[in-house]
Amino acid sequence: MRAKLMLGTCEDHWLWSDDPRFDGITFFVSRNRFARRKKKMPRALHPFAMDSGGYTELQRHGRWRSTPQEFVDEVRRYIEQLGDDMVLWLAPQDWMTEPWTIFGGWHDGQHFVGTREARGLGPDDPEQDLTTAVRIHIRYTVDNFLELRRIAPDLRIIPVLQGQSLDDYKYCASLYEAAGIDLTAEPVVGLGSVCRREASIEIAELVAYFTDRGLSLHGFGVKSSGLSLYGNELVSADSQAWSFGARRRKPGPDGDRRLPGCIHKAQTCAHCPEAATQWYRRTLAGARPDAGWQMTLDMAA
Repeated sequence: MRAKLMLGTCEDHWLWSDDPRFDGITFFVSRNRFARRKKKMPRALHPFAMDSGGYTELQRHGRWRSTPQEFVDEVRRYIEQLGDDMVLWLAPQDWMTEPWTIFGGWHDGQHFVGTREARGLGPDDPEQDLTTAVRIHIRYTVDNFLELRRIAPDLRIIPVLQGQSLDDYKYCASLYEAAGIDLTAEPVVGLGSVCRREASIEIAELVAYFTDRGLSLHGFGVKSSGLSLYGNELVSADSQAWSFGARRRKPGPDGDRRLPGCIHKAQTCAHCPEAATQWYRRTLAGARPDAGWQMTLDMAA
């Protein structure tokens, strides 16, 4: 890994920006951002990891609309344009296991269609219990990774552990093992379905369990409270806390919610390179030198 903290952003054009503020930064960008591009993208100037955009895919459609082959063809096109040497790794078409993703409905102001049909349920079939539904999502996640690795062994697609309870994640790991995948030999193993949880201690137990067994974990969207507990146990993590913090920044005496000196038209710095890079460098500077890369995130940005 060339970076342990990845700056999450929806501004994919930052990858090919020569803005000196981005020097030394590794980005974390969703493939959904690249999918909106109609023209060929310039070569990236900064390293990045690519998220699959699975959370949005399941939220809006309750399934993956693209086949593994279509997914591979799509990301190959992005990699060819951006530069293979700039891509650290890619997330697979994994299936998140949050209850609202599975059962549908409203959560945190967003509507989820649910995955009933994808789980094989008809309109009149009774809903499954959470554990049963989670295990189905886990099997889909592992099956997809195996298929992606079969058809595209050259792509740096990482395996991802999914679940809700520790037993779920153990079950997921056992499926990889049964399929001949040695997770301890993988450079990075994603830890999924944790970024929207409130119980950091529970996640810390997950991290401790798998790191003690030799797995190199990446934390997707790890919160500040989580980083303080288990940040130095992870090989890497991504965060877009700077953007969320900028949206919630209290206005100054003049009512301006932008950072001092920012003159962009947007009313907040949620898409501002100055806010992003200030947060990133402040986060790194706040890491305790005796604790690996443990960090304190400033949610107020």
